Amino acid sequence: MSWTDAVARLRAERRAAVLVTVIGVRGHAPREAGAKMVVADSETTGSIGGGNLEMTAVARSRELIATGADRPETLELRLNDRAPAEHGRQCCGGEVTILFEPLPVPPVVAIFGVGHIGLELTRILARQDMDLFITDSRPEQIDAAAGLESGEATVHLRRTVLGEEVVAELPPGSHVLIMTHDHAEDLHLCDAALRRRSELASVGLIGSSAKWQRFRKNLVEAGHAPELVDTITCPIGLPDLPGKGAATIAVGVAADLLRSFHTSDSGELT
Repeated sequence: MSWTDAVARLRAERRAAVLVTVIGVRGHAPREAGAKMVVADSETTGSIGGGNLEMTAVARSRELIATGADRPETLELRLNDRAPAEHGRQCCGGEVTILFEPLPVPPVVAIFGVGHIGLELTRILARQDMDLFITDSRPEQIDAAAGLESGEATVHLRRTVLGEEVVAELPPGSHVLIMTHDHAEDLHLCDAALRRRSELASVGLIGSSAKWQRFRKNLVEAGHAPELVDTITCPIGLPDLPGKGAATIAVGVAADLLRSFHTSDSGELT
Protein backbone atom coordinates (compact mmCIF):
# COMPACT_ATOMS: atom_id res chain seq x y z
CA MET A 1 0.00 0.00 0.00
CA SER A 2 1.33 3.46 -0.90
CA TRP A 3 1.53 6.20 1.69
CA THR A 4 -1.21 8.12 -0.14
CA ASP A 5 -3.50 5.09 0.05
CA ALA A 6 -2.70 4.69 3.74
CA VAL A 7 -3.58 8.33 4.45
CA ALA A 8 -6.87 7.98 2.55
CA ARG A 9 -7.78 4.76 4.37
CA LEU A 10 -7.04 6.18 7.83
CA ARG A 11 -9.00 9.32 6.94
CA ALA A 12 -11.99 7.20 5.92
CA GLU A 13 -11.69 5.21 9.16
CA ARG A 14 -11.44 8.45 11.17
CA ARG A 15 -8.12 7.47 12.73
CA ALA A 16 -5.38 9.96 13.52
CA ALA A 17 -1.95 9.48 11.94
CA VAL A 18 1.35 11.20 11.28
CA LEU A 19 3.04 11.56 7.91
CA VAL A 20 6.81 11.22 8.41
CA THR A 21 9.15 12.51 5.69
CA VAL A 22 12.92 12.59 5.40
CA ILE A 23 13.49 16.20 4.36
CA GLY A 24 17.27 16.41 4.66
CA VAL A 25 20.28 14.10 4.50
CA ARG A 26 23.94 14.88 5.10
CA GLY A 27 26.45 12.12 4.46
CA HIS A 28 25.35 8.49 4.41
CA ALA A 29 21.81 7.51 5.47
CA PRO A 30 19.50 4.51 4.90
CA ARG A 31 17.06 6.47 2.69
CA GLU A 32 17.22 9.56 0.55
CA ALA A 33 15.38 12.83 1.16
CA GLY A 34 11.72 12.44 0.26
CA ALA A 35 11.29 8.97 1.79
CA LYS A 36 7.97 8.76 3.62
CA MET A 37 6.06 6.61 6.04
CA VAL A 38 2.65 6.88 7.65
CA VAL A 39 2.34 6.07 11.34
CA ALA A 40 -0.97 5.23 13.02
CA ASP A 41 -1.64 4.10 16.57
CA SER A 42 -1.02 0.42 15.84
CA GLU A 43 0.48 0.19 12.35
CA THR A 44 2.87 1.80 9.91
CA THR A 45 3.02 2.05 6.12
CA GLY A 46 6.25 2.63 4.25
CA SER A 47 9.76 3.06 5.64
CA ILE A 48 12.32 5.79 6.20
CA GLY A 49 15.18 3.36 6.73
CA GLY A 50 14.60 1.08 9.68
CA GLY A 51 16.67 0.81 12.85
CA ASN A 52 16.89 3.49 15.51
CA LEU A 53 15.99 6.16 12.95
CA GLU A 54 12.65 4.63 12.11
CA MET A 55 11.82 3.42 15.62
CA THR A 56 12.49 6.88 17.02
CA ALA A 57 10.23 8.38 14.36
CA VAL A 58 7.45 5.90 15.13
CA ALA A 59 7.69 6.53 18.87
CA ARG A 60 7.55 10.31 18.42
CA SER A 61 4.66 10.00 15.96
CA ARG A 62 2.61 8.01 18.45
CA GLU A 63 3.32 10.60 21.14
CA LEU A 64 1.92 13.25 18.79
CA ILE A 65 -1.15 11.11 18.10
CA ALA A 66 -1.73 10.48 21.82
CA THR A 67 -1.59 14.20 22.64
CA GLY A 68 -3.76 15.26 19.70
CA ALA A 69 -1.02 17.43 18.20
CA ASP A 70 -1.89 19.29 15.02
CA ARG A 71 1.29 21.24 14.27
CA PRO A 72 4.26 19.92 12.27
CA GLU A 73 7.69 19.58 13.81
CA THR A 74 11.16 18.44 12.78
CA LEU A 75 13.78 16.22 14.37
CA GLU A 76 17.47 15.82 13.55
CA LEU A 77 19.22 12.50 14.17
CA ARG A 78 22.91 11.65 13.87
CA LEU A 79 23.65 8.15 12.61
CA ASN A 80 26.94 7.23 14.26
CA ASP A 81 28.09 5.12 17.16
CA ARG A 82 28.57 8.15 19.43
CA ALA A 83 25.04 9.54 19.02
CA PRO A 84 22.47 8.82 21.74
CA ALA A 85 20.08 6.07 20.68
CA GLU A 86 17.18 4.33 22.39
CA HIS A 87 16.57 1.59 19.84
CA GLY A 88 20.03 0.35 18.88
CA ARG A 89 22.85 2.07 17.04
CA GLN A 90 23.15 2.95 13.38
CA CYS A 91 26.63 3.67 12.08
CA CYS A 92 25.86 5.05 8.62
CA GLY A 93 27.79 8.18 9.55
CA GLY A 94 25.32 10.77 8.26
CA GLU A 95 22.67 13.07 9.65
CA VAL A 96 18.97 12.99 8.86
CA THR A 97 16.25 15.61 9.33
CA ILE A 98 12.71 14.28 9.69
CA LEU A 99 9.46 16.19 9.28
CA PHE A 100 6.42 15.07 11.30
CA GLU A 101 3.06 16.19 9.91
CA PRO A 102 0.15 15.26 12.19
CA LEU A 103 -3.02 14.14 10.40
CA PRO A 104 -5.64 14.55 13.13
CA VAL A 105 -9.16 13.22 12.81
CA PRO A 106 -11.26 16.03 11.32
CA PRO A 107 -14.33 17.32 13.15
CA VAL A 108 -17.81 16.09 12.29
CA VAL A 109 -20.71 18.47 11.78
CA ALA A 110 -24.25 17.31 11.08
CA ILE A 111 -26.78 19.80 9.72
CA PHE A 112 -30.41 18.74 9.92
CA GLY A 113 -32.46 20.92 7.60
CA VAL A 114 -31.20 22.51 4.39
CA GLY A 115 -33.50 25.50 4.12
CA HIS A 116 -32.27 29.01 3.35
CA ILE A 117 -29.99 29.16 6.38
CA GLY A 118 -28.98 25.51 6.24
CA LEU A 119 -27.98 25.84 2.60
CA GLU A 120 -25.87 28.92 3.29
CA LEU A 121 -24.28 27.17 6.27
CA THR A 122 -23.51 24.14 4.10
CA ARG A 123 -21.90 26.43 1.54
CA ILE A 124 -19.57 27.85 4.22
CA LEU A 125 -18.70 24.64 6.05
CA ALA A 126 -18.10 22.67 2.86
CA ARG A 127 -14.91 24.72 2.50
CA GLN A 128 -13.54 23.45 5.82
CA ASP A 129 -11.66 20.21 6.47
CA MET A 130 -14.39 18.17 8.16
CA ASP A 131 -16.91 15.39 7.72
CA LEU A 132 -20.13 17.19 6.93
CA PHE A 133 -23.45 15.33 7.19
CA ILE A 134 -26.38 17.04 5.47
CA THR A 135 -29.86 15.68 6.13
CA ASP A 136 -33.28 16.81 4.97
CA SER A 137 -36.62 15.13 4.31
CA ARG A 138 -37.13 17.13 1.09
CA PRO A 139 -35.42 15.78 -2.04
CA GLU A 140 -35.22 19.22 -3.69
CA GLN A 141 -33.21 20.58 -0.75
CA ILE A 142 -30.77 17.69 -0.88
CA ASP A 143 -30.43 18.32 -4.62
CA ALA A 144 -29.68 21.99 -3.89
CA ALA A 145 -26.98 21.01 -1.40
CA ALA A 146 -25.51 18.55 -3.90
CA GLY A 147 -25.24 21.36 -6.43
CA LEU A 148 -23.00 23.52 -4.26
CA GLU A 149 -19.35 23.96 -5.18
CA SER A 150 -17.23 21.28 -3.55
CA GLY A 151 -14.53 22.19 -1.05
CA GLU A 152 -12.29 20.50 1.51
CA ALA A 153 -15.10 18.82 3.44
CA THR A 154 -16.16 15.24 2.90
CA VAL A 155 -19.90 15.71 2.43
CA HIS A 156 -22.45 13.00 3.21
CA LEU A 157 -25.92 13.77 1.83
CA ARG A 158 -28.91 11.97 3.28
CA ARG A 159 -32.54 12.40 2.32
CA THR A 160 -34.75 10.85 5.01
CA VAL A 161 -37.88 11.58 6.99
CA LEU A 162 -36.30 9.84 9.99
CA GLY A 163 -33.46 12.15 10.88
CA GLU A 164 -33.13 10.48 14.28
CA GLU A 165 -31.65 7.46 12.48
CA VAL A 166 -28.86 9.69 11.20
CA VAL A 167 -28.31 11.05 14.73
CA ALA A 168 -27.91 7.48 15.98
CA GLU A 169 -25.25 6.75 13.32
CA LEU A 170 -23.07 9.84 13.82
CA PRO A 171 -19.49 9.29 15.01
CA PRO A 172 -18.75 10.17 18.64
CA GLY A 173 -17.67 13.79 19.04
CA SER A 174 -20.04 15.09 16.37
CA HIS A 175 -21.47 18.61 16.42
CA VAL A 176 -25.22 18.60 15.70
CA LEU A 177 -27.12 21.59 14.29
CA ILE A 178 -30.91 21.29 14.10
CA MET A 179 -32.69 23.70 11.74
CA THR A 180 -35.43 21.89 9.85
CA HIS A 181 -38.56 23.45 8.34
CA ASP A 182 -40.78 21.64 10.85
CA HIS A 183 -40.78 22.34 14.61
CA ALA A 184 -42.12 18.84 15.30
CA GLU A 185 -39.17 17.40 13.39
CA ASP A 186 -36.82 19.69 15.33
CA LEU A 187 -38.25 18.37 18.60
CA HIS A 188 -37.78 14.73 17.55
CA LEU A 189 -34.18 15.48 16.61
CA CYS A 190 -33.52 17.20 19.94
CA ASP A 191 -34.89 14.15 21.73
CA ALA A 192 -32.67 11.83 19.66
CA ALA A 193 -29.60 14.01 20.26
CA LEU A 194 -30.18 14.05 24.02
CA ARG A 195 -30.26 10.26 24.04
CA ARG A 196 -26.67 10.37 22.73
CA ARG A 197 -25.67 13.60 24.45
CA SER A 198 -22.69 12.15 26.33
CA GLU A 199 -21.17 11.09 22.98
CA LEU A 200 -21.80 14.33 21.08
CA ALA A 201 -19.56 17.38 21.21
CA SER A 202 -22.40 19.89 20.94
CA VAL A 203 -26.06 20.22 20.04
CA GLY A 204 -27.51 23.44 18.69
CA LEU A 205 -31.08 24.38 17.80
CA ILE A 206 -32.08 27.33 15.64
CA GLY A 207 -34.92 29.47 16.91
CA SER A 208 -36.05 32.14 19.31
CA SER A 209 -36.00 32.07 23.09
CA ALA A 210 -39.77 31.51 23.03
CA LYS A 211 -39.33 28.43 20.85
CA TRP A 212 -36.67 27.15 23.21
CA GLN A 213 -38.88 27.54 26.29
CA ARG A 214 -41.57 25.39 24.63
CA PHE A 215 -38.98 22.81 23.56
CA ARG A 216 -37.35 22.74 26.98
CA LYS A 217 -40.70 22.08 28.66
CA ASN A 218 -41.55 19.28 26.21
CA LEU A 219 -38.13 17.64 26.52
CA VAL A 220 -38.23 17.65 30.31
CA GLU A 221 -41.75 16.23 30.24
CA ALA A 222 -40.43 13.51 27.91
CA GLY A 223 -38.13 12.38 30.71
CA HIS A 224 -34.85 14.19 30.02
CA ALA A 225 -33.11 15.71 33.04
CA PRO A 226 -33.34 19.53 33.01
CA GLU A 227 -29.56 19.91 33.30
CA LEU A 228 -29.12 17.64 30.26
CA VAL A 229 -31.71 19.57 28.25
CA ASP A 230 -29.87 22.78 29.08
CA THR A 231 -26.78 21.54 27.25
CA ILE A 232 -28.62 22.26 23.99
CA THR A 233 -27.65 25.69 22.68
CA CYS A 234 -30.60 27.78 21.50
CA PRO A 235 -30.47 30.26 19.82
CA ILE A 236 -27.30 29.39 17.90
CA GLY A 237 -24.78 31.69 16.30
CA LEU A 238 -23.54 35.11 17.38
CA PRO A 239 -26.35 37.07 19.04
CA ASP A 240 -24.53 40.39 18.65
CA LEU A 241 -24.12 40.00 14.89
CA PRO A 242 -26.60 42.44 13.27
CA GLY A 243 -28.90 41.29 10.50
CA LYS A 244 -31.45 38.52 9.98
CA GLY A 245 -30.58 37.47 6.45
CA ALA A 246 -29.95 33.78 5.88
CA ALA A 247 -26.32 34.33 4.87
CA THR A 248 -25.66 36.56 7.88
CA ILE A 249 -27.14 34.06 10.33
CA ALA A 250 -25.16 31.25 8.68
CA VAL A 251 -21.92 33.22 9.04
CA GLY A 252 -22.63 33.68 12.76
CA VAL A 253 -23.42 30.00 13.28
CA ALA A 254 -20.32 28.92 11.35
CA ALA A 255 -18.04 31.32 13.22
CA ASP A 256 -19.29 30.20 16.62
CA LEU A 257 -18.99 26.55 15.63
CA LEU A 258 -15.46 26.86 14.23
CA ARG A 259 -14.37 28.63 17.40
CA SER A 260 -15.78 25.80 19.51
CA PHE A 261 -13.59 23.22 17.75
CA HIS A 262 -10.68 24.35 19.90
CA THR A 263 -12.50 23.53 23.13
CA SER A 264 -15.07 20.80 22.56
CA ASP A 265 -13.60 18.18 20.21
CA SER A 266 -12.95 15.94 23.19
CA GLY A 267 -16.62 14.95 23.11
CA GLU A 268 -17.29 16.33 26.59
CA LEU A 269 -20.48 18.24 27.25
CA THR A 270 -20.26 21.92 26.37
